[in-house]
Amino acid sequence: MKQMDIGLIGLAVMGENLVLNMESKGFSVAVFNRTVEKVDAFIQGRGAGKNFLGCHSIAELCASLKRPRKVMMLVKAGVAVDDFIEQIIPHLEEGDIIIDGGNSHFPDTIRRTAYVESKGLRYIGTGVSGGEEGALLGPSMMPGGTPSAWAEVKEIFQKICAQTDAGEPCCDWVGEGGAGHFVKMVHNGIEYGDMQMICETYHLMHSGLGMSNSEMHEVFAEWNRGELDSYLIEITRDILGYKDEDGNEVVDLILDTAGQKGTGKWTVVAALDEGQPLTLIGEAVFARCLSAIKEERVEASKLLPGLAKTFDGDKLAFIEDLRKALYAAKIISYAQGYQLMRAAAESYGWHLNYGGIALMWRGGCIIRSVFLGKIKEAFDKNPELKNLLLDPFFAEIVKESQAAWRRVIVKATEMGIPTPALSSALAFFDGYRSERLPANLLQAQRDYFGAHTYERVDKARGEFFHTNWTGRGGDTAASTYIV
Repeated sequence: MKQMDIGLIGLAVMGENLVLNMESKGFSVAVFNRTVEKVDAFIQGRGAGKNFLGCHSIAELCASLKRPRKVMMLVKAGVAVDDFIEQIIPHLEEGDIIIDGGNSHFPDTIRRTAYVESKGLRYIGTGVSGGEEGALLGPSMMPGGTPSAWAEVKEIFQKICAQTDAGEPCCDWVGEGGAGHFVKMVHNGIEYGDMQMICETYHLMHSGLGMSNSEMHEVFAEWNRGELDSYLIEITRDILGYKDEDGNEVVDLILDTAGQKGTGKWTVVAALDEGQPLTLIGEAVFARCLSAIKEERVEASKLLPGLAKTFDGDKLAFIEDLRKALYAAKIISYAQGYQLMRAAAESYGWHLNYGGIALMWRGGCIIRSVFLGKIKEAFDKNPELKNLLLDPFFAEIVKESQAAWRRVIVKATEMGIPTPALSSALAFFDGYRSERLPANLLQAQRDYFGAHTYERVDKARGEFFHTNWTGRGGDTAASTYIV
């Protein structure tokens, strides 16, 4: 039997396109699907005449692979991944590699890496971003897991992934255990934030300024030629300019209820676990939740009128303010995402290359943008950078944009148009730049009702005090301070 370079399980949209990508780059691929009819249909259809081997069992697929065997799964996250791992393991030998290319939750990848390694095998959990087109033409890939496995798959991964304009692959080793899927999760969280902020600017243009779709199409087209140049701005431009065969503007026909698959929620939960203020992405997740209660909102709209204030200023000037507000808030989103990755790396012992992560996101993925090149430059200059807002380039952008940003939030508030992501980004900025926050009062409240203690401005950090606020309490303080 001919020995193939890699095997893939799961011929749904992503799997089918990814193997076509692999084959086009010169790699031979054995394919298997639980519904074996799909294997035959693929081999006789899109895979006809190409360097594929259709397999009707996992045993057949594993037997067809060069050593060390590389078996990649692109199946639904969750139980299916664990089930396939159990089916694959008996057909592998020491040093062989199992790869999960699905959207798995990173704690599952940590667990699976340890389990597969206990069997003498190696494991990779890799985020794959870019959707159907990315899978076919070049996705962004974020692999992590067993470090020694990277050398075995590096050539394949870096040939099939997207490339920057300078020819750099948008794929590199992320880190140990679940690091790859964690970084992909944060990518998806940032994606939630970016999409929500774009939708808020659309809402302000549409409902606040009364702009037509064609007018907004022109604005987004212009923005995509500047510093906001990105995939999401590009597709927003296209959506606003799209009409169906009957001449209808399709965006206006779509019900205003947004779906989600959970990766944004995972990002927010991880932030809570790590004690990181991921406020913007949290608001983006909650905005989707609010959109989902459509019938309740319709009822509320009849009972809860806002202030009927229309825009009465310079529209062109406000559109420029919107551009600056969107750019500044986007910086906050990435700053928060990178804060979360840094905290998780410390918690899990990962060695993350933050500039390299920005490079991986430069092409192929949903959040790809020119902006990411500046993030890479920031971490190249200072690998220990604590927050993007402390980098001179980003600090200057936010400083220059904040007056416009504040005008946008004021106008949105006056017109009753919700801007949860843009507003929370500004609130984070104001909190982050504040030398003193009102948490002294908050900590006094905690000490008053729960004897939770506090630190003092006139004493060294790490020294804790308790006050008997009522005269009725004792001297005993609570033993825990920070969760």
